[in-house]
Amino acid sequence: MTIDPLLQSSLATSHAPPVAPGRFWALVPCAGTGSRAVAAPPAAPAGSTVSAFGALAAAAGEPAALPPLPKQYHLVAGYPMVMHTLAAFAGVGRLAGILVAVAPGDHFLQAHAHPSFFVVDCGGPTRAATVQGGLAALEARGAQRDDWVLVHDAARCLVTAEQIDRLIDVCAHDSVGGLLAHQLADTLKTSTDGPGGVRVSSTVDRSNKWLAQTPQMFRIGPLQDALAKVGTNVTDEASAMEAMGLHPRLVPGGAQNFKVTYPDDFALAEAVLAQRGHGTTLARFGGERGQGATETGRKTIF
Repeated sequence: MTIDPLLQSSLATSHAPPVAPGRFWALVPCAGTGSRAVAAPPAAPAGSTVSAFGALAAAAGEPAALPPLPKQYHLVAGYPMVMHTLAAFAGVGRLAGILVAVAPGDHFLQAHAHPSFFVVDCGGPTRAATVQGGLAALEARGAQRDDWVLVHDAARCLVTAEQIDRLIDVCAHDSVGGLLAHQLADTLKTSTDGPGGVRVSSTVDRSNKWLAQTPQMFRIGPLQDALAKVGTNVTDEASAMEAMGLHPRLVPGGAQNFKVTYPDDFALAEAVLAQRGHGTTLARFGGERGQGATETGRKTIF
C-alpha cells in the first residue's frame, strides 16, 4: 500500500497525555459538496488549480468529465484539503480511531489510504445525518456510549494537533463536553433590506459572542440522543446538545481554524500552510514532498 507522505511523520510526533475514562474517537464528516466554494468556470485554463481537479478525479477512478470535486478534495498546498485535516488528527496519539464519513459511492480517498484513519460511506443529505451515520459506524467498530467523539469539519484544514489536544484536556472531565471557538473581534451589525438596499439596523454587543468552530467533543450516547430528538437540520453538534438544555464549554481555538467556504478562502489556507511548511508542518510531516518516511507502526483498534 502506498503511504501518503503528508501523513508520515505526524504519526511519530503524537501527543499522549493520560487518558480520562472513555476512549476518544474522531469523526470527520466528508460528504458535502461545498458548492459555495467550488463553482468552476466552464473551461479552466491548463495548469490551473481547477484543471487539476479533473486529474484528481481520474486518480480516484472517476471519469474526468464529472462535475468539479467536492471542496474537501481540492488541492491546497499540493494535497487534497482533507489530507491536511487528517494529518492534524494523526498527530493526536490518544485517539482510538479516526473515521471519515463519505457519501455512498465516493472512492476518492482510496488513493490516499493510510492506517491512521478509516473511511465509511455513511454520509447523508445533511451534516447531522452524516454524523448520525458516523456514530453508528463507530459503535459497529466497538465504540461505547460513554466514549467521546470529536466531530470536525473536513474543510477546517488548518486545525492543529495542539488545538485538538487542548480541547481534549479541557473537556475530558466536563459533564457536557465542548467545542473550539473564536471570540468575535469585529463590530457586529444587524441589517434590514429595502428599496434603499441592505442597510445597518443596529449594532450588537460583541462582548459575549463567539464563532463556533470544530472539533466539537461530546459523549457518543448523549450526542446520539440529542440528534435523534432535534432532527438533522441542526448545523453543528453543540446546537443539538443546547436543544437538550445543556451548555457546552467554549475552548478558545484561533482565527486560523476557519472553515474554507468561499473561493478566496483557498488562497488564505494555502498561504497559512505554506508558512507552516517552514516550521510546524515540516516538523510534523517530515521530508520533502513526495518522499515517504518509515512507517512508525502506530496502533489502531479498528
